[in-house]
Amino acid sequence: MKKVITYGTFDLLHWGHINLLKRAKDLGDYLIVAISSDEFNEIKNKEAYHSFENRKMILEAIRYVDEVIAEDNWEQKVEDVQKHDIDVFVMGDDWEGKFDFLKEYCEVVYLPRTVGISTSKIKDDLFDVNNG
Repeated sequence: MKKVITYGTFDLLHWGHINLLKRAKDLGDYLIVAISSDEFNEIKNKEAYHSFENRKMILEAIRYVDEVIAEDNWEQKVEDVQKHDIDVFVMGDDWEGKFDFLKEYCEVVYLPRTVGISTSKIKDDLFDVNNG
């Protein structure tokens, strides 16, 4: 079985996220999604609308996702790849080159982002609507 892993916050889920998850799953048989814990988001100074538990529940309901785990720190990726016997590590191409150190452990793939949608865009649009 070919195992794939990807990471993210996955807050304000949108069709760009679904597109990424589908393309990641197409690279293997089993997809693990590591989502930032609330504590890790705090360390990154990133505020999520949904709690970790709610984001986890939403992702577990998506047919492309086989397992959801917590990401608690930047350093755990090597451990996750080894612990879960990962064959392919997948991230959006906005992270290109940042995870090449994982090539020692598995294949690293950077997928093009879905054009026209992002969580930042949604937040900006909502801000404009509420303050416009």
